[in-house]
Amino acid sequence: MNPRTTAPRTTAPRATAPEDAYTAEPFVPARGGLAALRRAATDCRGCPLHRNATQTVFGAGAADARVMLVGEQPGDQEDRQGKPFVGPAGKLLDRALAEAGIDPGEAYVTNAVKHFKFTQAEPRKRRIHKAPSLREMTACAPWLAAELAVVEPELIVVLGATAGKALLGSSFRVTEARGTVLEREIHGRPERLVPTVHPSSVLRAEDREGAYRGLVADLEVAARILA
Repeated sequence: MNPRTTAPRTTAPRATAPEDAYTAEPFVPARGGLAALRRAATDCRGCPLHRNATQTVFGAGAADARVMLVGEQPGDQEDRQGKPFVGPAGKLLDRALAEAGIDPGEAYVTNAVKHFKFTQAEPRKRRIHKAPSLREMTACAPWLAAELAVVEPELIVVLGATAGKALLGSSFRVTEARGTVLEREIHGRPERLVPTVHPSSVLRAEDREGAYRGLVADLEVAARILA
């Protein structure tokens, strides 16, 4: 009697969730202006951050804005309202911009990461901001690249260390570069950038007035370039 033979088992390939690839690239439309980008971004699954966030928070402002301000990620209020820089840090930023001589209404504002990353001890507890990882920033980079390609700003104001690392690399240090004018190639485009602190750091500072004056001074450097 011949020994029983068993056919080799075949395993079906595992379905890969879009966020396993850790890139937003498949979700970014090949053409269209800011409105098309904003619509497409609502369905972005380019990384796992979309799972817990309320919604995508895309950039806001005119497509012909001369200056683009890039922050880290949406905060709690931004996540709830679906708009960037509408919380306390955003209000402080608007005041600092106006004092420096830049009309907040004429700027395009966005973040390096479009979903709110947070920790939460219990469902009803306050959501605590958590900095995005380099992998998450890299995954979201195609959206920022698309925004830059459409807006074509004369100047980018980099708000804080995370935004700086997303645009200028992991060696970026905001304390070393703030208030200076940098010229770099960003996503294939030559850009001028002025780094400064994120306005949320001003709100956390022990010497809040001194930190605010420093932010305004950095923004005045940007205002002189745009004059």
